Amino acid sequence: MAMVVKNNMSAKNTLNQLDKNDKALAKSLKKAASGMKINSAGDDASGYSISERMDTQLRSLNQDDINTQNANSLLKTAEGAVASTLDILKTLKEKAINAANDTNTDADRAVMQKEFNQAVDQIDDNANVTFNSQTLVDGSQNHRVNAPGTVTSLSNENLHEGTKYNALLTSLTDHNDNSLDISTSDIVTISYVKNCKTYTYSQQVKNLRINQLFSNNTIGAADIKLRTPVNNTVGTDEFGQTVTTASGRTAITFQAKHEGVDGQIAGLTITFTDSKGVAKQKANAVFNDFKETVRAQDPSDDNSLVIQTGTKANQSVKVGLSDMRSVALGLRAKDGTVLSIETQVNANAAINVLDNAVQKVLNQQTTIGALGSRMEYTSANLVTASENTQSSESVICDANMAQEMTEYTKNNVLKQAAQSMLAQANQSSSSVLSLLQ
Repeated sequence: MAMVVKNNMSAKNTLNQLDKNDKALAKSLKKAASGMKINSAGDDASGYSISERMDTQLRSLNQDDINTQNANSLLKTAEGAVASTLDILKTLKEKAINAANDTNTDADRAVMQKEFNQAVDQIDDNANVTFNSQTLVDGSQNHRVNAPGTVTSLSNENLHEGTKYNALLTSLTDHNDNSLDISTSDIVTISYVKNCKTYTYSQQVKNLRINQLFSNNTIGAADIKLRTPVNNTVGTDEFGQTVTTASGRTAITFQAKHEGVDGQIAGLTITFTDSKGVAKQKANAVFNDFKETVRAQDPSDDNSLVIQTGTKANQSVKVGLSDMRSVALGLRAKDGTVLSIETQVNANAAINVLDNAVQKVLNQQTTIGALGSRMEYTSANLVTASENTQSSESVICDANMAQEMTEYTKNNVLKQAAQSMLAQANQSSSSVLSLLQ
């Protein structure tokens, strides 16, 4: 090798290697300090892209879990209000049963009515419960109800399967085909409640048929009709879908003639007595079981709460909370009139109204409970998905600290060696000076 002083190529080569070792040492130091083997796209372009997408997915899943937990808190708030309403309805039914007993005077019933009114006011307070300033069970968060709204359906499955809509009352049998022992001289009394007003009328059975109970010469003709034909179909729900009996058996169904809460028939009571006024227990046991199978609702837009539970658009759960106000439960009219228990007849009719109200509340409570349970399952699934995503991201971008420290040590030694060799290379040019002396 020529001895030169202008271009010290050995020193130049050694400097280049020192620079490489210094960069490798800096990269190893950065990985060891951050704990990540991919700190920028320059480290691994494809790996960086994948890890960033996974990090976005991970953060989204964690937010979804927070969403479901908040939704569960909302549902628990609503459930607490509905549970309180159910407790009140139990008390109100006790009051109605007490008022229906003639050991009480009308003055006693008037006192009971005052307590009854206060309890109904509390039901409205419960319906106005809020979560994050949103009112929950006052109907403002209801799901869609198709126009013109739904009509009340009151169904009874206790009559024989073969019962026709125009069957004579005297020919009726129970579901086991046992006669109800209704005779032509018996008296049938019908009571129903609409807009918290109790309508009652009586007529002799004679040759009366089922479809004539609300015929043109009765008070109820303007409000109630018999659904025909008689089968297991009981009405149409708020989504426009046909509703059938839970058991699949045939049911006698009376429906309100008008849609919505204004047309709601809150309760129906049919009672048979003989010509001497003695109750016909067998017939009454069968007819005193008209249950609400479709509730009356006013038409409304879809105001359901949307709980975002997924990382993509429209991956959500809709929570529709029904109207639990006293008006929707049939306990108060829109003009403020409260269901009356001030007479024996009114109190007796109120019992079935309260039974239907209890069923509405139980249906809502069941819905809320099912949604709450779903939120818990959803949260558990999101936590698992988040854990698995984080594990996958770790494989791609987390640094193996033992390996990185080994690399760091190696690069540190190489840097020190290069520094030492650069000093030696710089010394080689000075040996040329001896030739010039």
